[in-house]
Parts: sequence; structure tokens; C-alpha cells
Amino acid sequence: MMTESERAFRRGPFPIRFRLLQVRRTTRVSPQMMRVTLGGEELAGFHSEGADDHVRLLFPEPGALKPVIPIVGPHGLSVPEGQKRPVARDYTPRRYDAAAGELDIDFVLHGTGPGATWASKARVGDFIAVGGPRGSFIVTNDFDWYLFAGDETALPAIGRRLEELPAGARAIAFIEVAGAAEEQRFDTRANVQVTWLHRNGAAPGTTDLLEKAIRGLEFPPGDFFAWAAGEATTLRPIRELFQQRVANKSWVRVNGYWKRGIADHDEPHD
Repeated sequence: MMTESERAFRRGPFPIRFRLLQVRRTTRVSPQMMRVTLGGEELAGFHSEGADDHVRLLFPEPGALKPVIPIVGPHGLSVPEGQKRPVARDYTPRRYDAAAGELDIDFVLHGTGPGATWASKARVGDFIAVGGPRGSFIVTNDFDWYLFAGDETALPAIGRRLEELPAGARAIAFIEVAGAAEEQRFDTRANVQVTWLHRNGAAPGTTDLLEKAIRGLEFPPGDFFAWAAGEATTLRPIRELFQQRVANKSWVRVNGYWKRGIADHDEPHD
């Protein structure tokens, strides 16, 4: 018989490896979301078991063809002598197709961050390096239902999870975006109820739309797994609310993917 802790658990850490990949195509999913499909011989053996896995993207310096690839040594990572450590950011693998040799990464095109800047200019053949995932958080498919919440930065993980759920599974999702043009469609076999929350001109990370929506939810009966990600400050009351409602604390996962006013925010993942 499966124990409660075995229904949500971490697998890893896995060995560090960086893969030099190239852009195969770009797709404008919405006005503010760009999907970049990567491929290359070094993608062989890539694995991503968790819907909210993170890979570390290494970007080329302006004017450079390829990014600097760190050397993995017994004392950690280092860069070749005379080289500058590459600019890097964490992203969620939206889709990995081993047969096609393709990896999709979705980029939110807001601001002038390195990821958004690179993705907005990406062309077929451009190089980028991908490291990880270093580990995966595994959630079984036998919960009575699932609750997901997040802003645009959480969309790749939410979309992937909804599309990976089997037929018969039930999920409720609240997703905050700028407006109706940023809504997405998900190819899912599960029974999914998605509520889109529009900021309508408010700046990202300044609203309590997600918190209000979750507080207004009539929670269905049964065991559920709760997941949320987005701006760190807005998630604090949501984390507390989840922990009050779930039957087991390991069934809650809340991650601050970014923090308003702070570049490259790094918050430990639950």
C-alpha cells in the first residue's frame, strides 16, 4: 500500500551536465509568450520527469556565437581561464519529445531580462546551453483532484502538468495573465476547470487576484495536491491557505519563481 509521502516526493540529485543545443523553430504562443524549440545531438539522454522541473539556460554574450560552457570539476563549476561566467536563468521544460529530439522552452516576453531578450531575437540555428534538471519532484496521478495557481511564469509548468494528467483525473487551475490575449489552450485528457484572471493594466506581481480566487473556491471533497508559482510576495498567503487545507503538508508545493524589483531571484523550491 502506498504511503502518503510516496504520493509526492523528490527524485535526484542527478549529475550535472550542460548540453549545447540549437534553435529549431520559434512559435509565438501569445503576444507575451514565445516558445523556442531546441534540438541537437547533445539532447540525447535528456530527461525531465516532473512538470515543474527546472533547467539552467546559459546565454551567449552579445555578439558571441555560443555561450561559455562551465567545466564540471570535483570542486564544482568553473569557467575556462580568461572566460567570463555566462549569464544564466532557470526555466521549465514545457515539452520534451525524445523521439523527435526536441525540447520546448516558453519565455515570457516582458522587460529586458536576458531570457526575454534572447528569445525575442532567437533565430533557427542560434546556440544556447541547457543544464539539468538536477532533480525532479514527482506527483502521482491518484489524487482525487489537483489545484494549480500561478501567473505567466507558472504557465509552462501548469500547462505541462494539465497535459500530462491521465483521463479521469480532475484539476482546477487559476492563472493570472495580463489580459484575454494571453490565455492559452491545453491539450488535456483530464477533467480540467481553468479560470483566467486578467490584470487589466495592473503591473505583474501587484495584485491579489490569485489569493482571492482560491479563497472563493468551494474545495471539492477528497485528497488533493496543491501547487502554485509566480511572484514570491503574492504567494505567501496562498502558501498558508494551502497548508491549512491539505491533509498532508508534503502535498503542497509553492515556489516564488521571481520577486518584483529583484533580478534573478533565487528562492529555494519546496
